[in-house]
Amino acid sequence: MATLEDLIKRRFDEVTVFEDNGISTVEFLEAAEGVVKLFDILGSTAFFPVKSDMSTNIGKVRTKYESDPKAFDTLQKIIVAEAGTKDRTATQGLLWLKRGLELTALALKRNLDNMDEPLSTSFNEAYSKTLMQFHNFIVKKMFGVAMLACPDRATFYDKIGGNNERVHDELRKWAIALQDILNQLNIFYASGSYDKGL
Repeated sequence: MATLEDLIKRRFDEVTVFEDNGISTVEFLEAAEGVVKLFDILGSTAFFPVKSDMSTNIGKVRTKYESDPKAFDTLQKIIVAEAGTKDRTATQGLLWLKRGLELTALALKRNLDNMDEPLSTSFNEAYSKTLMQFHNFIVKKMFGVAMLACPDRATFYDKIGGNNERVHDELRKWAIALQDILNQLNIFYASGSYDKGL
């Protein structure tokens, strides 16, 4: 049986946040790829759209980073560099990646806090507080239908090491660290209205 540590290359609590609150681009992307792997573990078509969107957006940010790794070593430097330009592909990609990660962090934390709640309920509730406001009627309906294929909580937890306190603690720590980084990104986006028009 695989464990959370086996499945995730880098945890969000291992992502470097510099003194100026700059978030390491490479480490953040590696940690975000771990979320995509979590959706693979769920083994359900329910999360295919979210997983696909995250992978695409990781690619957009990585492409920008790779164009000049030294200049774009933090996520914030990428956003600032694209501000006021016509091509804000990485900034938009990071914004949507952030939103998908917010869904994940909120859903998993909620599921851990409500041990009797089905995983689908946790994700539906998290969706209503995160991505739903940005989606049109058709996408909202698709998400609702997709949740019908969501695996049960026992199956999910068994796939990441078991439905036990150790796994719950690991996952909670992971989700809290993710949310801390997302909070920093939210503050940064708001500080310069970097999400305006995206």
